[in-house]
Amino acid sequence: MSEIKTIGVLTSGGDAPGMNAAIRAVVRAGLNNGLKVKGIHRGYLGLIEEDISDMNTMSVSDIIHRGGTILNSSRCLEMMKPEGQKLAADNARKAGIDGIVVIGGDGSFKGAQRLSENGINTIAIPGTIDLDIACTEYTIGFDTAVNTAVEAIDKIRDTSASHERCSVIEVMGRTAGHIALWCGISSGADFSMAPERYDGDESKIIDKIINRRKVGKMHHIVINAEGCGDSYGLAERIEKATGIESRANIIGHMQRGGNPTARDRVYGSAFGAKAVDLLIAGMTNRVVAYKDGEFVDYDIDSALSMTKDVDQLLYELGNRLSR
Repeated sequence: MSEIKTIGVLTSGGDAPGMNAAIRAVVRAGLNNGLKVKGIHRGYLGLIEEDISDMNTMSVSDIIHRGGTILNSSRCLEMMKPEGQKLAADNARKAGIDGIVVIGGDGSFKGAQRLSENGINTIAIPGTIDLDIACTEYTIGFDTAVNTAVEAIDKIRDTSASHERCSVIEVMGRTAGHIALWCGISSGADFSMAPERYDGDESKIIDKIINRRKVGKMHHIVINAEGCGDSYGLAERIEKATGIESRANIIGHMQRGGNPTARDRVYGSAFGAKAVDLLIAGMTNRVVAYKDGEFVDYDIDSALSMTKDVDQLLYELGNRLSR
């Protein structure tokens, strides 16, 4: 295994608050270990198009508190093709890069696999607000996204209570319901819909709203993960079935933005430093993770083969407390 002298860092896929903290940690941990560090802009697309620049300690000054990613991100279809993967690896070598840190979700991990197969030492960091990476208990951006959503839900609740409405509030989560579950418990929602559990039976939601109205509950909150279906249609059907004025609210991409919480800054920093340590140790095709109170790493192939469900304890707790 050749000695690592120059590392690159990129962010790929959807942005997540805390990515900048991870970038900062990669750059400064690399520099502190005598490495050269290069920033790869716009994810894998930037690697294919050779959009690469040198980074120093001032390149990452005053970014830890910022949302988004200073390196920008993209979704790169070329990286799904063998010729694109080879070009990306060749361009990394052309730039003198011996190892790359990839910050993103499972799609980004697959790109890291391909780089590793093409001879570039690669370490992945889980950066996604959805918390849907199975090998880790935490992903960068989740805490900020939940706090952003809960703040919005609290404000919607005020007007919902004033007008005695039912508010169907859609949060992000096409295939994962972790944000919806946490928001449901945090906001005291009447019902939380997660793709992993929701069976499409709207009568359960309607019956709960009717029963809670009978015991004096005069406004209602339903949290809908985007993967469970049309929030506007659901609000219309709830109003038709119950006679209660119902409105849909889609929080949308504001969940991706904003200043990262302290937890996202700290975990992002720890993930970034750990990734550099792994590269220096000659490791490749690994993903950094947080498990049982420790920062650990897994083979990417193994990590991608794992599956993840919503936390059953929290799911049951949400149901118990909303009755």
